[in-house]
Amino acid sequence: SRIGPLSSPTAGVKEENPSVLAENCFRELLGRATYGNMNNAVRPVFAHLDHHRLWDPNEFAVSCFKIIMYSIQAQYSHHVIQEILGHLDVRKRDSPRVRAGIVQVLLEAVAIAAKGSIGPTVLEVFNTLLKHLRISVDFELGDRRSSSESVTLSTSSKDSDERIVQNAIIQTIGFFGSNLPDYQRSEIMMFIMSKVPVLGTSQSLDPSDLGDLGTRRIQIMLLRSLLMVTSGYKATTISNALPSPFLDPLLSPSLMEDSELRQLVLEVLHNLIDRHDNRAKLRGIRIIPDVSDLKIKREKISRQDVSFMKKHGQQLYRHIFLGCKEEDNVQKNFELLFTSLALTTIELANEEVVIDLIRLAIALQDIAIINEDNLPMFNRCGVMALVAAYLNFLSQMIAVPAFCQHVSKVIETRSVEAAYFLPETIFKDKCNLPKSLEKDEKELFFLTNKIAESLGGSGYNVERLSVPYVPQVTDEDRLSRRKSIVDTVSIQVDILSGNSTEDKVDNTEEITFEALKKAIDNNGLEEQEKEKRRLVIEKFQKAPFEEIAAQCETKANLLHDRLAQILELTIRPPPSPSGTMTITAGHAHYHSVPVYEMKFPDLCVY
Repeated sequence: SRIGPLSSPTAGVKEENPSVLAENCFRELLGRATYGNMNNAVRPVFAHLDHHRLWDPNEFAVSCFKIIMYSIQAQYSHHVIQEILGHLDVRKRDSPRVRAGIVQVLLEAVAIAAKGSIGPTVLEVFNTLLKHLRISVDFELGDRRSSSESVTLSTSSKDSDERIVQNAIIQTIGFFGSNLPDYQRSEIMMFIMSKVPVLGTSQSLDPSDLGDLGTRRIQIMLLRSLLMVTSGYKATTISNALPSPFLDPLLSPSLMEDSELRQLVLEVLHNLIDRHDNRAKLRGIRIIPDVSDLKIKREKISRQDVSFMKKHGQQLYRHIFLGCKEEDNVQKNFELLFTSLALTTIELANEEVVIDLIRLAIALQDIAIINEDNLPMFNRCGVMALVAAYLNFLSQMIAVPAFCQHVSKVIETRSVEAAYFLPETIFKDKCNLPKSLEKDEKELFFLTNKIAESLGGSGYNVERLSVPYVPQVTDEDRLSRRKSIVDTVSIQVDILSGNSTEDKVDNTEEITFEALKKAIDNNGLEEQEKEKRRLVIEKFQKAPFEEIAAQCETKANLLHDRLAQILELTIRPPPSPSGTMTITAGHAHYHSVPVYEMKFPDLCVY
């Protein structure tokens, strides 16, 4: 309705602009929509966009859904997101650009609904997006197979289109995840990690029909998604950020077979370990002249973090150690490994962890010197440069003058006689590599005895420095396809030198007839126990209810009578106790309450 007559034809035309009137009408209709009739408002939009092929390009689709998200009541935002996800499922066989257009619309909707009422659909959003990520990878690999069979067919453009879909999905996952509260974000991190195909674990995304190339593509896509979700995540304790069910698959050897995968894993670790935003200050591997100039932020190590390192520290050291031994390492790998060591020092290092990190650094130096793995010369020099950069950082962080002096002296000697052992030289585009590394050039190496001498004078317990670091071996190593340390050393034995002069005891049990008989008998007992348990379960499944009830009632009455007699003994104790004990839940402590001669020895033991 209009108030008053039109002042002029031009004004009337301006007021009746069809686009403006349509948008205002659309907004008003959406503002009045309720949960029950939200489908009536949204589904016609999908029909219009499909019929007129407006998903590619999708500018109009994006503007429509922006109007929808800003016009409806906030509590109904999740319903619109559910509808977009459902439509993505319906159009999953369409061209890559159509699917990418729908995902980009979903991203815009999620961006508007972020921090709002999207809770009920969190897992559904991620599950659907991960499913379509897998579908896109399947399409990409299927097109490659068909193109290899048919030489005349070119699929490079379709491959690039599928990459557009994959990037749009990853961007949506990252944006959605980064706007969730911390408790939900940790659940999503676990959810995404559970989808990554990892050797030796059961996965929802079964990689069996993907092949090596498909599995690698899925791993990279999911780790990129995980990297975006973990960006900006600040956990109060490291155990909240890296629980065992998340850490174990993340550090899996099967994620170390590719240089790019290792980089993504280290970047995810950096996101979770760096709780004081120090990573940007550590970017790039270099000899830092004065670490205090970086203005590193750190706090005292909490008791929970100390406990985490005692439980999982060896996993982190092992991952860094094995990561340095990979032949396909490039400069970025060494930079990320340096950052990992530095962040561990800042966030998680007490005196015990400092000693472990020094042992790890010396072990890395030995990798390059001894070269049992036949690494290329670039890798050996890269590892030496990594150790130099890290020990320079560590010595300044713990501020032990004698330690700093030893590290500085080695670095100065290298800068004159072996500059290729320093990061500023080895990672240049053109660096002259040595033909061999001489083991006798002690002045170029960081020496364990010198470090122990310098730290011992400052109160550090340096006995463990004399024990060479050897990474722990997991069962997964034995299943992994990659070259494993199982081939060389399988168990780390920490024997402190000088602690004992006793003869070593041979713990190998002699195999005799009696030992075999005992083992067979034990197996027989286990079988009997299994059979007993099976019979009990079968009885409760098949016996009449009345029979089971009667038997339970008889046992209950017997227990009632015996407990009554025990109570009577407690109230009127006989004169001569046989011992004293306190009975608590599941434990007995002999110290306070008299225990008397009773007629129920089995119940006394119980």
